[in-house]
Amino acid sequence: MTTVGVLKEIKNHEYRVGLTPAGARELTEHGHEVLVETSAGEGAGFADELYTRAGANIVPDAKAVFEGAELLVKVKEPLAQERSQLQPHHTLFTFLHLAPDPDQTRDLLDSGATCIAYETVTDRHGQLPLLAPMSEVAGRLAIQAGAQALEKVCGGRGVLLSGVPGVHPGNVVVIGGGVVGRNAAQLAVGLGARVTVLDRSVPVLRELDQHYRGQITTLYSTRDTLERVLEEADLVVGAVLIPGASAPKLINRELLQVMPEGSALVDVAIDQGGCAETSRATTHDDPTYVVDGVVHYCVANMPGAVARTSTLALTNATLPYVVKLADEGVRRALQSDEGFLPGLNVAQGKLTCEGVAVAQDLEYISPDRMLTKL
Repeated sequence: MTTVGVLKEIKNHEYRVGLTPAGARELTEHGHEVLVETSAGEGAGFADELYTRAGANIVPDAKAVFEGAELLVKVKEPLAQERSQLQPHHTLFTFLHLAPDPDQTRDLLDSGATCIAYETVTDRHGQLPLLAPMSEVAGRLAIQAGAQALEKVCGGRGVLLSGVPGVHPGNVVVIGGGVVGRNAAQLAVGLGARVTVLDRSVPVLRELDQHYRGQITTLYSTRDTLERVLEEADLVVGAVLIPGASAPKLINRELLQVMPEGSALVDVAIDQGGCAETSRATTHDDPTYVVDGVVHYCVANMPGAVARTSTLALTNATLPYVVKLADEGVRRALQSDEGFLPGLNVAQGKLTCEGVAVAQDLEYISPDRMLTKL
Protein backbone atom coordinates (compact mmCIF):
# COMPACT_ATOMS: atom_id res chain seq x y z
CA MET A 1 0.00 0.00 0.00
CA THR A 2 1.18 3.51 -0.84
CA THR A 3 0.00 6.63 0.95
CA VAL A 4 -0.72 9.34 -1.58
CA GLY A 5 -0.88 12.97 -0.45
CA VAL A 6 -2.77 15.76 -2.20
CA LEU A 7 -1.61 19.26 -1.29
CA LYS A 8 -3.57 22.49 -1.57
CA GLU A 9 -1.88 24.80 -4.08
CA ILE A 10 -0.53 28.01 -2.54
CA LYS A 11 0.78 29.82 -5.61
CA ASN A 12 -0.94 33.15 -6.28
CA HIS A 13 -4.47 32.52 -7.60
CA GLU A 14 -3.81 28.85 -8.23
CA TYR A 15 -7.12 27.02 -7.83
CA ARG A 16 -6.33 23.71 -9.52
CA VAL A 17 -5.82 20.51 -7.56
CA GLY A 18 -3.58 17.54 -8.36
CA LEU A 19 -6.20 14.83 -7.87
CA THR A 20 -9.98 14.79 -8.33
CA PRO A 21 -12.35 12.80 -6.09
CA ALA A 22 -12.69 10.32 -8.97
CA GLY A 23 -8.92 9.91 -8.92
CA ALA A 24 -8.95 9.40 -5.16
CA ARG A 25 -11.56 6.67 -5.57
CA GLU A 26 -9.42 4.97 -8.22
CA LEU A 27 -6.47 4.89 -5.82
CA THR A 28 -8.45 3.66 -2.83
CA GLU A 29 -9.95 0.87 -4.92
CA HIS A 30 -6.37 -0.16 -5.72
CA GLY A 31 -5.79 -0.49 -1.97
CA HIS A 32 -3.93 2.78 -1.39
CA GLU A 33 -4.51 5.42 1.27
CA VAL A 34 -5.20 8.98 0.10
CA LEU A 35 -4.61 12.03 2.31
CA VAL A 36 -6.13 15.28 1.07
CA GLU A 37 -5.34 18.64 2.64
CA THR A 38 -8.55 20.32 3.72
CA SER A 39 -10.14 22.51 1.02
CA ALA A 40 -7.50 21.43 -1.52
CA GLY A 41 -10.13 20.94 -4.21
CA GLU A 42 -12.54 23.75 -3.41
CA GLY A 43 -11.11 26.15 -5.97
CA ALA A 44 -11.88 23.64 -8.71
CA GLY A 45 -15.34 22.87 -7.32
CA PHE A 46 -14.47 19.68 -5.40
CA ALA A 47 -15.57 19.90 -1.76
CA ASP A 48 -13.90 17.87 1.00
CA GLU A 49 -17.07 15.79 1.29
CA LEU A 50 -16.58 14.47 -2.25
CA TYR A 51 -13.09 13.21 -1.37
CA THR A 52 -14.42 11.61 1.81
CA ARG A 53 -17.09 9.78 -0.19
CA ALA A 54 -14.34 8.57 -2.51
CA GLY A 55 -12.54 6.96 0.44
CA ALA A 56 -9.89 9.64 1.05
CA ASN A 57 -8.98 11.06 4.44
CA ILE A 58 -9.12 14.82 4.93
CA VAL A 59 -6.18 16.17 6.96
CA PRO A 60 -5.96 19.65 8.48
CA ASP A 61 -2.90 21.11 6.80
CA ALA A 62 0.08 20.60 4.50
CA LYS A 63 2.26 19.44 7.38
CA ALA A 64 -0.02 16.45 7.92
CA VAL A 65 0.22 15.56 4.24
CA PHE A 66 4.03 15.78 4.21
CA GLU A 67 4.28 13.74 7.40
CA GLY A 68 1.84 11.03 6.33
CA ALA A 69 2.36 10.54 2.60
CA GLU A 70 5.07 8.95 0.48
CA LEU A 71 3.80 10.03 -2.95
CA LEU A 72 2.92 13.74 -3.19
CA VAL A 73 0.70 14.92 -6.04
CA LYS A 74 0.50 18.61 -6.96
CA VAL A 75 -0.09 20.89 -9.91
CA LYS A 76 2.47 23.71 -9.68
CA GLU A 77 6.10 23.68 -8.61
CA PRO A 78 6.58 23.62 -4.82
CA LEU A 79 7.23 27.00 -3.27
CA ALA A 80 10.01 27.51 -0.71
CA GLN A 81 7.82 26.73 2.31
CA GLU A 82 6.77 23.47 0.67
CA ARG A 83 10.26 22.52 -0.46
CA SER A 84 11.49 22.87 3.12
CA GLN A 85 9.18 19.98 4.13
CA LEU A 86 10.36 17.52 1.50
CA GLN A 87 12.24 14.48 2.79
CA PRO A 88 14.31 11.74 1.07
CA HIS A 89 11.44 9.24 1.32
CA HIS A 90 9.09 11.50 -0.66
CA THR A 91 8.27 11.19 -4.34
CA LEU A 92 6.93 14.46 -5.75
CA PHE A 93 4.88 14.36 -8.95
CA THR A 94 3.98 17.78 -10.37
CA PHE A 95 4.97 20.48 -12.85
CA LEU A 96 8.48 21.66 -11.95
CA HIS A 97 9.81 23.91 -14.77
CA LEU A 98 13.26 23.89 -13.19
CA ALA A 99 15.37 25.39 -15.99
CA PRO A 100 14.74 29.08 -15.13
CA ASP A 101 14.49 28.44 -11.37
CA PRO A 102 17.88 27.68 -9.76
CA ASP A 103 16.55 28.24 -6.23
CA GLN A 104 13.99 25.49 -6.66
CA THR A 105 16.55 23.19 -8.25
CA ARG A 106 18.94 23.65 -5.35
CA ASP A 107 16.23 23.04 -2.74
CA LEU A 108 14.99 19.87 -4.44
CA LEU A 109 18.53 18.54 -4.71
CA ASP A 110 19.13 19.30 -1.03
CA SER A 111 15.88 17.57 0.00
CA GLY A 112 16.98 14.16 -1.30
CA ALA A 113 13.45 13.60 -2.60
CA THR A 114 12.58 11.95 -5.90
CA CYS A 115 10.97 14.57 -8.16
CA ILE A 116 9.14 13.71 -11.38
CA ALA A 117 8.05 16.55 -13.66
CA TYR A 118 4.86 16.37 -15.68
CA GLU A 119 6.37 18.52 -18.42
CA THR A 120 9.19 16.10 -19.36
CA VAL A 121 7.20 12.83 -19.44
CA THR A 122 6.93 11.61 -23.04
CA ASP A 123 4.84 9.07 -24.94
CA ARG A 124 5.80 6.56 -27.62
CA HIS A 125 5.69 9.29 -30.25
CA GLY A 126 7.98 11.61 -28.30
CA GLN A 127 5.09 13.94 -27.45
CA LEU A 128 4.42 15.42 -23.98
CA PRO A 129 1.12 13.89 -22.81
CA LEU A 130 1.01 15.54 -19.37
CA LEU A 131 1.95 18.99 -20.61
CA ALA A 132 -0.42 18.87 -23.59
CA PRO A 133 -3.74 19.44 -21.71
CA MET A 134 -2.43 22.58 -20.01
CA SER A 135 -0.86 23.75 -23.26
CA GLU A 136 -4.27 23.43 -24.88
CA VAL A 137 -5.85 25.50 -22.13
CA ALA A 138 -3.05 28.09 -22.11
CA GLY A 139 -3.11 28.46 -25.90
CA ARG A 140 -6.82 29.25 -25.88
CA LEU A 141 -6.55 31.51 -22.84
CA ALA A 142 -3.72 33.42 -24.54
CA ILE A 143 -6.16 34.82 -27.08
CA GLN A 144 -8.68 35.76 -24.38
CA ALA A 145 -5.98 37.45 -22.31
CA GLY A 146 -4.49 39.15 -25.35
CA ALA A 147 -7.86 40.44 -26.51
CA GLN A 148 -8.37 42.08 -23.13
CA ALA A 149 -4.83 43.47 -23.05
CA LEU A 150 -5.57 45.22 -26.35
CA GLU A 151 -8.43 47.18 -24.79
CA LYS A 152 -7.58 50.84 -24.27
CA VAL A 153 -8.48 50.69 -20.57
CA CYS A 154 -5.80 47.99 -20.17
CA GLY A 155 -3.12 50.03 -21.91
CA GLY A 156 -3.64 48.48 -25.34
CA ARG A 157 -4.14 50.13 -28.70
CA GLY A 158 -7.91 49.68 -28.67
CA VAL A 159 -8.20 46.95 -31.31
CA LEU A 160 -11.05 44.44 -31.46
CA LEU A 161 -9.58 41.18 -32.76
CA SER A 162 -12.71 40.25 -34.69
CA GLY A 163 -13.05 43.65 -36.31
CA VAL A 164 -16.53 44.79 -37.43
CA PRO A 165 -18.07 45.27 -40.89
CA GLY A 166 -15.99 47.86 -42.73
CA VAL A 167 -13.03 47.61 -40.30
CA HIS A 168 -10.05 45.25 -40.53
CA PRO A 169 -9.82 42.53 -37.87
CA GLY A 170 -6.77 42.40 -35.64
CA ASN A 171 -3.47 40.80 -36.63
CA VAL A 172 -2.45 37.86 -34.42
CA VAL A 173 1.07 36.43 -34.69
CA VAL A 174 1.70 33.05 -33.06
CA ILE A 175 5.35 32.08 -32.60
CA GLY A 176 5.47 28.30 -32.48
CA GLY A 177 3.13 25.77 -34.07
CA GLY A 178 3.06 23.22 -31.25
CA VAL A 179 0.14 22.48 -28.95
CA VAL A 180 -0.02 26.01 -27.50
CA GLY A 181 0.33 27.61 -30.92
CA ARG A 182 -2.28 25.43 -32.58
CA ASN A 183 -4.81 26.13 -29.88
CA ALA A 184 -4.10 29.86 -29.93
CA ALA A 185 -4.54 29.88 -33.70
CA GLN A 186 -7.79 27.94 -33.41
CA LEU A 187 -9.35 30.46 -31.05
CA ALA A 188 -8.01 33.46 -32.97
CA VAL A 189 -9.44 32.12 -36.24
CA GLY A 190 -12.74 31.50 -34.48
CA LEU A 191 -12.85 35.16 -33.46
CA GLY A 192 -12.24 36.23 -37.04
CA ALA A 193 -8.73 37.63 -36.54
CA ARG A 194 -6.05 37.54 -39.24
CA VAL A 195 -3.62 34.87 -38.02
CA THR A 196 0.02 34.18 -38.88
CA VAL A 197 1.86 31.19 -37.39
CA LEU A 198 5.66 30.95 -37.44
CA ASP A 199 7.61 27.75 -36.91
CA ARG A 200 10.89 26.14 -38.00
CA SER A 201 9.28 22.80 -38.80
CA VAL A 202 8.03 22.62 -42.36
CA PRO A 203 5.89 19.53 -41.58
CA VAL A 204 4.20 21.48 -38.77
CA LEU A 205 3.54 24.41 -41.10
CA ARG A 206 2.25 22.07 -43.80
CA GLU A 207 -0.13 20.41 -41.36
CA LEU A 208 -1.49 23.78 -40.22
CA ASP A 209 -1.86 24.99 -43.79
CA GLN A 210 -3.78 21.87 -44.81
CA HIS A 211 -6.02 22.06 -41.74
CA TYR A 212 -6.98 25.73 -42.08
CA ARG A 213 -7.17 25.79 -45.90
CA GLY A 214 -6.16 29.40 -46.35
CA GLN A 215 -7.67 30.77 -43.13
CA ILE A 216 -4.21 31.41 -41.67
CA THR A 217 -0.77 32.33 -43.02
CA THR A 218 2.11 29.99 -42.19
CA LEU A 219 5.69 31.25 -42.36
CA TYR A 220 9.08 29.66 -41.76
CA SER A 221 10.57 31.46 -38.76
CA THR A 222 13.69 33.53 -39.37
CA ARG A 223 14.85 36.77 -37.80
CA ASP A 224 13.85 38.65 -40.96
CA THR A 225 10.39 37.06 -41.12
CA LEU A 226 9.76 37.67 -37.43
CA GLU A 227 10.72 41.33 -37.74
CA ARG A 228 8.38 41.84 -40.70
CA VAL A 229 5.32 40.25 -39.03
CA LEU A 230 5.94 42.02 -35.71
CA GLU A 231 5.74 45.38 -37.45
CA GLU A 232 2.04 44.82 -38.14
CA ALA A 233 1.09 42.67 -35.15
CA ASP A 234 -1.66 43.66 -32.76
CA LEU A 235 -1.23 40.55 -30.61
CA VAL A 236 1.79 38.25 -30.39
CA VAL A 237 1.56 34.87 -28.65
CA GLY A 238 4.88 33.33 -27.58
CA ALA A 239 4.32 29.58 -27.83
CA VAL A 240 7.82 28.12 -28.13
CA LEU A 241 9.00 25.14 -26.08
CA ILE A 242 12.16 23.11 -25.63
CA PRO A 243 11.18 20.31 -23.19
CA GLY A 244 12.92 20.73 -19.85
CA ALA A 245 15.11 23.60 -21.05
CA SER A 246 14.88 27.37 -20.94
CA ALA A 247 12.81 28.93 -23.72
CA PRO A 248 14.87 30.63 -26.44
CA LYS A 249 14.74 34.44 -26.37
CA LEU A 250 13.35 35.00 -29.85
CA ILE A 251 12.17 38.56 -29.24
CA ASN A 252 14.95 40.83 -28.04
CA ARG A 253 14.57 44.50 -27.10
CA GLU A 254 15.35 45.60 -30.64
CA LEU A 255 12.60 43.43 -32.13
CA LEU A 256 10.13 44.50 -29.47
CA GLN A 257 10.57 48.10 -30.55
CA VAL A 258 9.26 47.38 -34.06
CA MET A 259 5.87 46.37 -32.65
CA PRO A 260 3.10 48.99 -32.82
CA GLU A 261 2.42 51.20 -29.80
CA GLY A 262 -0.23 49.53 -27.64
CA SER A 263 0.18 46.06 -29.15
CA ALA A 264 0.19 43.07 -26.78
CA LEU A 265 2.53 40.16 -26.09
CA VAL A 266 1.25 37.07 -24.30
CA ASP A 267 4.28 34.97 -23.38
CA VAL A 268 2.97 31.48 -22.69
CA ALA A 269 6.57 30.24 -22.45
CA ILE A 270 7.09 32.21 -19.22
CA ASP A 271 7.14 28.99 -17.15
CA GLN A 272 10.40 28.19 -18.93
CA GLY A 273 11.77 31.73 -18.66
CA GLY A 274 9.83 33.32 -21.53
CA CYS A 275 10.62 33.82 -25.21
CA ALA A 276 11.04 37.60 -25.02
CA GLU A 277 13.99 39.38 -23.48
CA THR A 278 11.60 41.73 -21.67
CA SER A 279 9.34 39.00 -20.23
CA ARG A 280 9.12 38.45 -16.48
CA ALA A 281 6.62 36.32 -14.61
CA THR A 282 3.44 38.05 -13.44
CA THR A 283 0.40 36.92 -11.44
CA HIS A 284 -3.34 36.93 -11.93
CA ASP A 285 -3.43 39.78 -9.37
CA ASP A 286 -1.21 41.98 -11.53
CA PRO A 287 -1.01 40.28 -14.92
CA THR A 288 0.38 42.97 -17.23
CA TYR A 289 3.09 45.61 -17.53
CA VAL A 290 4.28 47.80 -20.39
CA VAL A 291 7.74 47.92 -21.98
CA ASP A 292 8.45 50.17 -24.97
CA GLY A 293 4.73 50.67 -25.47
CA VAL A 294 3.98 46.92 -25.65
CA VAL A 295 1.60 45.41 -23.09
CA HIS A 296 3.16 42.22 -21.68
CA TYR A 297 0.97 39.46 -20.22
CA CYS A 298 3.23 36.88 -18.56
CA VAL A 299 1.14 35.02 -15.97
CA ALA A 300 3.01 31.86 -15.05
CA ASN A 301 -0.06 29.79 -14.18
CA MET A 302 -2.57 30.84 -16.80
CA PRO A 303 -4.70 27.65 -16.62
CA GLY A 304 -5.31 28.31 -12.91
CA ALA A 305 -7.85 30.93 -13.97
CA VAL A 306 -10.13 28.20 -15.33
CA ALA A 307 -9.43 25.76 -12.54
CA ARG A 308 -12.25 23.29 -13.03
CA THR A 309 -11.66 22.75 -16.73
CA SER A 310 -7.91 22.65 -16.18
CA THR A 311 -8.08 20.21 -13.27
CA LEU A 312 -10.29 17.79 -15.15
CA ALA A 313 -8.11 17.98 -18.27
CA LEU A 314 -4.87 17.59 -16.33
CA THR A 315 -5.97 14.69 -14.14
CA ASN A 316 -7.38 12.82 -17.14
CA ALA A 317 -3.77 12.67 -18.30
CA THR A 318 -1.90 12.26 -14.99
CA LEU A 319 -4.09 9.73 -13.17
CA PRO A 320 -2.77 6.62 -14.95
CA TYR A 321 0.76 7.66 -13.98
CA VAL A 322 -0.24 8.36 -10.36
CA VAL A 323 -1.83 4.91 -10.12
CA LYS A 324 1.25 3.34 -11.71
CA LEU A 325 3.56 5.01 -9.18
CA ALA A 326 1.35 3.94 -6.28
CA ASP A 327 0.92 0.36 -7.52
CA GLU A 328 4.46 -0.37 -8.65
CA GLY A 329 6.71 2.04 -6.77
CA VAL A 330 9.02 4.56 -8.40
CA ARG A 331 11.67 2.25 -9.81
CA ARG A 332 9.33 -0.28 -11.43
CA ALA A 333 6.96 2.42 -12.68
CA LEU A 334 9.76 4.33 -14.42
CA GLN A 335 11.47 1.16 -15.61
CA SER A 336 8.36 -0.27 -17.24
CA ASP A 337 7.60 2.82 -19.33
CA GLU A 338 10.41 4.34 -21.37
CA GLY A 339 8.42 7.56 -21.78
CA PHE A 340 7.88 7.92 -18.05
CA LEU A 341 11.61 7.82 -17.27
CA PRO A 342 12.40 11.26 -18.84
CA GLY A 343 10.04 12.71 -16.24
CA LEU A 344 12.64 12.04 -13.55
CA ASN A 345 14.31 15.40 -12.90
CA VAL A 346 15.82 15.01 -9.41
CA ALA A 347 16.60 11.96 -7.28
CA GLN A 348 18.73 11.41 -4.18
CA GLY A 349 20.41 14.77 -4.54
CA LYS A 350 21.28 14.27 -8.21
CA LEU A 351 20.00 16.21 -11.22
CA THR A 352 18.65 13.89 -13.91
CA CYS A 353 17.30 16.35 -16.51
CA GLU A 354 19.89 17.37 -19.08
CA GLY A 355 18.05 20.54 -20.16
CA VAL A 356 18.10 21.88 -16.61
CA ALA A 357 21.77 20.94 -16.21
CA VAL A 358 22.67 22.90 -19.34
CA ALA A 359 20.58 25.91 -18.33
CA GLN A 360 22.13 26.10 -14.87
CA ASP A 361 25.60 24.68 -15.59
CA LEU A 362 25.16 21.82 -13.13
CA GLU A 363 26.38 18.24 -13.03
CA TYR A 364 23.99 15.77 -14.67
CA ILE A 365 23.43 12.03 -14.32
CA SER A 366 21.22 10.25 -16.84
CA PRO A 367 17.88 9.04 -15.42
CA ASP A 368 18.53 5.43 -16.50
CA ARG A 369 21.77 5.39 -14.51
CA MET A 370 20.00 6.91 -11.53
CA LEU A 371 17.22 4.35 -11.74
CA THR A 372 19.50 1.61 -10.43
CA LYS A 373 20.01 3.60 -7.23
CA LEU A 374 16.34 4.14 -6.42
